[in-house]
Amino acid sequence: MDDVLVRDEAEEESEDKNVIDEAAREPSEPVIFGISSYGADYTAELLVKRMRTGVYIVPPFQRAYVWPLRMASRFIESLMLGLPVPSIFLYKEEDTGKHLIIDGHQRLKTLQYFFDGTIGEKRFRLMDVQKRWVGKTYEDLDEIDRQNLDDALIHMIIFKQDAPSEDNTSIYHVFERLNTGGTKLYSQEIRNCVSHGAFVGLLEELNKIDEWRSIYGPINKRLKDQELILRFLGLYFEIESYKRPMNEFLNRFMKKHRKMSEETAASFTQVFTHTIGYAHRVLGSRAFRPERSLNAAVYDSVMVGLARRLDNPVDPDPEAIQAAYQRLLKNQQYKDAFTRSTADEESVATRLKLATEAFCEA
Repeated sequence: MDDVLVRDEAEEESEDKNVIDEAAREPSEPVIFGISSYGADYTAELLVKRMRTGVYIVPPFQRAYVWPLRMASRFIESLMLGLPVPSIFLYKEEDTGKHLIIDGHQRLKTLQYFFDGTIGEKRFRLMDVQKRWVGKTYEDLDEIDRQNLDDALIHMIIFKQDAPSEDNTSIYHVFERLNTGGTKLYSQEIRNCVSHGAFVGLLEELNKIDEWRSIYGPINKRLKDQELILRFLGLYFEIESYKRPMNEFLNRFMKKHRKMSEETAASFTQVFTHTIGYAHRVLGSRAFRPERSLNAAVYDSVMVGLARRLDNPVDPDPEAIQAAYQRLLKNQQYKDAFTRSTADEESVATRLKLATEAFCEA
C-alpha cells in the first residue's frame, strides 16, 4: 500500500476493492534477487512428524483449513496411487532452523489430519475414492496400503535469499506469486506471515486502541489498519533510511524489529498511543481525511508531525494545532505531496517536513 485512499468500510463493496494506489502504478527500479534453492523428496510420514513437532510453521494469518472432505480424500488417494502431486514451497529461517510454509498449507494439514484420524471434529474417512478405500481411516487401511502412504514421496522446494543481503523481501514476492488463486493476499497479511513474532503481536494490540478505532473504523479483515500503524512507526523512527517503494521499506522495518526487545516495544507503544490519542482529541474522528476518505499520505505525515511536536516537553495549544492542520491541508506544496507519486522519496520527505514545521510552533 504505497499510497492509498482508504475508503470507509461501509463504502467498500468488498474488503479488497476501492483502494487507490497511485505509487504502485509509478515505474520503479526493479530489484534483482539472488536466490538459493534446493529440492528434496520427503516421505509423507516424515512430513507429518515435522508438522506435529512444529518444524513446519503455518503462518498465523493463513487461511483456515478449507479443503472439503472430497478434495482431501482425493489428495490422499493420489499419494496411495503413486500419482504426482504439486511441490510444497518452504522458506528456512536461518535463526531458528524452522521452515515457513509458503505454499502447501492445505496439503500438509490434510496429511496430518488423515494420519491423526480426524478432520475438524469428525473421523477422517475417505470418500469418492477407489472402492477398496471408501470409508477407511488411516488405521483401517491394509498394512501394505498404509505403508505405501507412509513412504509416498512429496517434492519440497526450500529456498533462501542470498542477495540483497540486508533484507528478505524476496519471500514476499514468492509468497504473492504462489498465492494467486482464491483470495488475493495483501501486503500486511504476507508481512505478518514472513515476520511472525513479537512485532506482529504488538501491531495487533495497538490496532485495538479505542481512539484509533474511532478514527479508522471497524477492524479491517485484510490488515490495512495494521499496515498504517506500521507505516507511522517506520517513518517516525527510521525516515532517514526510507527509499521507495513503500512496501519494501515496511518489509525491511518489520523484519528488523521482528523479535523486538521489551524496551523497543514500549517505545513503539508509547509514541503511537500518545500520538493517536492526541490526534483523536484535537482533530476528531475525521482526522486525516482531506475529503471523504482517510488518506494514508496525510495520515503518515500528520502523525509524524504531531509525534515530533509532542516530543517537546511544552504542551501544544490545541487550537493552534487545529489551525495549523487546516492551513497545512490548504498548502499546495503539501497537497502535491499527498496526491502525486506519494511514495517517492521527495514526496515523503516534503510532506513530513511541512507537517513537522506546521506543528512545531503550536
